[in-house]
Amino acid sequence: MKKNLVVGAGFSGAVIANLLAAKLDETVVVIDKKEHIAGNCYDYRDENGIMIHKYGSHIFHTNSDKVWNYIRNFTEFNNYKHMVLGNIDGIITHIPFNFNTLYDVFSKEKAMKLEEKLCANFNKEAKVPILEFQKQNDEDLKELAQFVYKKIFLYYTTKQWGVAPEGVDGSVTARVPVYLSRDNGYFQDKYQGIPKDGYTKVVEKMLNHKNIEIKLNTDFKNINPSEYDRIFYTGPIDEYFDYKLGELPYRSVNFKFETFNKPYFQSNSVVNYPTSEDFTRIHEYKYYLDDKSDKTVIAKEYSENFELGKNERYYPIPKTENTELYNKYLELAKQEKNVYFLGRLGDYKYYDIDKAILRALEFFEENFGKEV
Repeated sequence: MKKNLVVGAGFSGAVIANLLAAKLDETVVVIDKKEHIAGNCYDYRDENGIMIHKYGSHIFHTNSDKVWNYIRNFTEFNNYKHMVLGNIDGIITHIPFNFNTLYDVFSKEKAMKLEEKLCANFNKEAKVPILEFQKQNDEDLKELAQFVYKKIFLYYTTKQWGVAPEGVDGSVTARVPVYLSRDNGYFQDKYQGIPKDGYTKVVEKMLNHKNIEIKLNTDFKNINPSEYDRIFYTGPIDEYFDYKLGELPYRSVNFKFETFNKPYFQSNSVVNYPTSEDFTRIHEYKYYLDDKSDKTVIAKEYSENFELGKNERYYPIPKTENTELYNKYLELAKQEKNVYFLGRLGDYKYYDIDKAILRALEFFEENFGKEV
């Protein structure tokens, strides 16, 4: 029987461990530096009975039947559909900017005029990245583009990434487009929701197998790799190679938690602050599972650079020079025998939960010839 080591107990590692144990009937040891499983998706119920997402809000959404059918082996979902509000100069309105936002921030007459021009210039339901949206010839649409850029993207993106939108990769700015629709949903995926018992329970069930052993508070550098036939490494690829080519940069996030003696703090699960405040947004967790409590817990989210030993890696920074450095590490990785890299940190890619799961499922199918 093969003996496998999985480094990292987040979704990427948990899926691989589950498949190795259940599909191949092999033994798996899962290690994690943290004191808990589920990585940055870790959640727990606090003393108020509220499910807290320790590392920021995590919303499950996917269009993949493969991912949906797999994850439902481990949980039921509620019917939560994520919406985001933004505080734009004191006006609470919808993010991404859509037709409803248009009527919230402008007079009815002006909004109607702009809507007519937008419909004439773009396809219905189009999602237009802000930097593309700025390329207008019409003076009214130019003015609108400048408003959206300044009031929604400029300061928020600068806070989140430490640079102006022009300095951020297009894949990032495209995540929050101008949406030519009245659909206030943040996502339009076929499947959406929150696991009814939380994300930690999902990972716990994935790892609940006779062939799987879990070791927390365990650093890979204290492990003897020669004891294992294969290693599946979902930690930072640069850390695996002891940063011999330099550190891959990340943005990190710092959460300031506050508890209030009232049922709700704000009118929505997430409210962005694109024109004011040092923090980017406020999360209010009880909305996700409709938790009942006389108290509420919020978290103010502050973005910052990742510093080794100080904070957590959250977002790989998509820049040409960073991709080039990652590709150099990838070449080193190809020389490793029976060592496989995947996950957000192993692949140096920002994965939503469903994309991390899909990557692990497809990786398993490609490498072991077993359909999931």
